Amino acid sequence: MAKSKTIFVCQNCGAESPKWMGKCSACGEWNTFVEEVAITGKNSSNRRFHSSEKEIRKPVPVSSVSVEDVPRIDTHIEELNRVLGGGLVPGSLVLLGGEPGIGKSTLVLQMAMKLRKQKVLYVSGEESPRQIKLRADRLDNSNGDHCLLLGETSLERTISHIENVSPDLVIIDSIQTMERESLESVPGSVSQIRECTVAVMRVAKEKNIPVLLIGHINKEGNLAGPKVLEHIVDVVLQFEGDGKYLYRILRAVKNRFGSTSEIGIFEMHGNGLREVANPSEMLLGHHEEEMSGIAIASALEGVRPFLIEVQALASTAAYGTPQRSSTGFDLRRLNMLLAVLEKRAGFKLAAKDVFLNIAGGLKVSDPAIDLAVVASILSSNTDLVIPHKVCLTGEVGLSGEIRPVTRIEQRVSEAEKLGFKSIIVPKFQRGTHFRNASIEVVQAGKIEEAFRFLFS
Repeated sequence: MAKSKTIFVCQNCGAESPKWMGKCSACGEWNTFVEEVAITGKNSSNRRFHSSEKEIRKPVPVSSVSVEDVPRIDTHIEELNRVLGGGLVPGSLVLLGGEPGIGKSTLVLQMAMKLRKQKVLYVSGEESPRQIKLRADRLDNSNGDHCLLLGETSLERTISHIENVSPDLVIIDSIQTMERESLESVPGSVSQIRECTVAVMRVAKEKNIPVLLIGHINKEGNLAGPKVLEHIVDVVLQFEGDGKYLYRILRAVKNRFGSTSEIGIFEMHGNGLREVANPSEMLLGHHEEEMSGIAIASALEGVRPFLIEVQALASTAAYGTPQRSSTGFDLRRLNMLLAVLEKRAGFKLAAKDVFLNIAGGLKVSDPAIDLAVVASILSSNTDLVIPHKVCLTGEVGLSGEIRPVTRIEQRVSEAEKLGFKSIIVPKFQRGTHFRNASIEVVQAGKIEEAFRFLFS
């Protein structure tokens, strides 16, 4: 017979304790333990979703395992296919996370409405079917008989509907609203999220149905729930962006079926999300007159090159301690580049306020934009304008050298395609062949050489 006992579970990491503790010994967070009722014993409902027939599996050699080319499900959204690695894999579990209002439900609903040849079961614990229908009419006015809506928060009833309907794709919005009736804890707690995800995973693997889960994030920006949640699922997608901008970026944090270096770029409109096929034209600013403090960098996300605008402002510090502020760029790396400018290039910036901004609300981690960052700072400090049709790419080292970057040919090709006349690249870049390039390729080994070309 099943027995119940009271335990305390950390809502941050899922650690369990027989008594309440102020500080979690596993993750170090304070006041995160919540009392929950755990059910133990042979009749525990944890076994409810196991197969009734017990299979005795034997180990097999690697050579005898047959590998079949499983066709992926095309989402009909190219940016989403790019991040997933070609589409949804049958039997996979995909977790999509992001801030409230960023467009997670809009993205999955657009995908569901475009999958006209597949039967889609959309389970929502946050909205009623009427609310989803109103949003679907705003996104797509066509008929959506293939998409079935279900307003449900019970895990047991949801799995029963999946078995009865036999859909080709299941969407659960969101996993934090689902609850198992056998657990006494409230929906959204660590134990509920963990048990619901494991149960959904079993159904997905047994029936070979892809399941897309929408997840909330906490105030630190991490996915809410236990860390084991990210280990259970096959793909973890992060939908990010600034609510003050129209752009949204989809990243793959984990992907068992593809690369994690690809990104998808979307633009939010009144009728839903629109794919951005050429982000360079959108991220570059259009100025009526040339201004100082602006440099164009050739960045790379995965295998996708695009040009971004780097803006800098250097002014005399109004107070005793100079300010260092960065938006979309690592602040620690900015401080390092400022030290390189002062030590290696001789520019006095210790008493200057320095503000850096990546236009468009993007967050860029590519070290190849270092050269554009230092060039924009120097341009603002000396009030000299960088030529409009010149872009830069290169990593800046501590000795002031310009280090080689990856995929230089694609970066040059992107600048050439957008009509730039010159591009500054690292001097000691190996394996570079710029044959028949209509753009002037300037190779610089030190930051002084790049400055001499820009401001001569």
